[in-house]
Amino acid sequence: MPGGLTPDLGDPAALEALFRPAASHKAIGLAVSGGPDSLALMLLAQRWAESLGASAPRFIVYAVDHQLRPEAADEVAMVARHAAELGLSFRGLTWTGDKPSSGLQEAARQARYGLIRDAMAAEGVDLLLTAHHRADQAETVLMRLAHGSGMEGLKGMSARSMVDGLDLFRPLLDVEPAALARIVEAAGWQAAQDPSNTDTDYERVRWRKLLPALAAEGLDAATLSRFAQRMGEADRALADLTDAAFAEMVQLDGFGAASLPGKDLLALSPAIGRRLLARIVNIVGGRQKPHALGQVERLYEQLETEGLARGVTLLGAIVRKRGDALTISREPGRALPPDRGLAPGQHLVWDERFLIRNVSSSAGLVAGAADFMPRHRIEEVLGFRVTSPSEAIRTAPLVRDAEGGVLALGGWSFDERITVQLLID
Repeated sequence: MPGGLTPDLGDPAALEALFRPAASHKAIGLAVSGGPDSLALMLLAQRWAESLGASAPRFIVYAVDHQLRPEAADEVAMVARHAAELGLSFRGLTWTGDKPSSGLQEAARQARYGLIRDAMAAEGVDLLLTAHHRADQAETVLMRLAHGSGMEGLKGMSARSMVDGLDLFRPLLDVEPAALARIVEAAGWQAAQDPSNTDTDYERVRWRKLLPALAAEGLDAATLSRFAQRMGEADRALADLTDAAFAEMVQLDGFGAASLPGKDLLALSPAIGRRLLARIVNIVGGRQKPHALGQVERLYEQLETEGLARGVTLLGAIVRKRGDALTISREPGRALPPDRGLAPGQHLVWDERFLIRNVSSSAGLVAGAADFMPRHRIEEVLGFRVTSPSEAIRTAPLVRDAEGGVLALGGWSFDERITVQLLID
């Protein structure tokens, strides 16, 4: 019941409807922090599984100690105890190493999803459930509205999406957090309270504190959820038109660089043209800020009014004009992605652009940036003349085996042990 009353979580039919999109999966991960929302997710998932009997999926609970607070280890242990009470498998994960001095929440999110993604891959789990709820959705919509997001951003979080290489499902997205807290209380559990959830240094927390005042004026979480739903419906219509334009006009090479006719771009409706340009920049730039429409709008206006006399850098991409075409390639930035090992059977999302899989039992495989590999050497490896911008070549992934042999470059694989896919969705 999008944007209306929260579902009756004690009704088996409502519970079945919430989790139905996950029913085809045999093994499902649950992201559980120990807060009231994620503990409720664990309880509801177990009740849903009980209702399915022998056909129920296997659940694995994942809890991460980010090593940012001394209490976190005890909270992970608490999640482990409750998972055991419910008969659910549990995996505790730890984010080790140095922590950044800025952008800590985003870095922690990426680390958390990375740890869970690797653990899921090792255990044959292909779907992760999270406890995002209606208030989370409302905060997301408000933040994106304040940042100037377009329709794609204002649809908020989708119930199903790919995030950092994870297939993510949010079954509780239209459930009020108070209803989740009541479920945890009824179970006799004491949820953890993360002090960062009330720290106004974080933007999301500041919006959270404004929600009661907005609700008093009629702009409550249910209304914002309904708004997000309508934006989602309009977004799907525009997405279909943009997909058709992307398929017809855009060429992506094996280094992850894109090109398209500039005149054809400007001949589109501005709503489609801006969206198409944003999609290309998002893909090529490594998905840095997928909802930061303002910078793309300014670039689109520049293309409309004065053209592009020199290259423009935005959101991790470099946009240039070559004759009648626009070329968009990855900006190397201050540092290229670090080398990453590929264990047997493991996969990784490299620079948020390439999905690389070790489909063999071979160890010692490493993915890193091509960097300053000479163009003539690249042409020898590929067997054809390379015309891609130099920065696209520098930032493409290169996979080597333990002996230094080249197994893959960019989107090309030369060895059956490795598969590479450029991510365009």
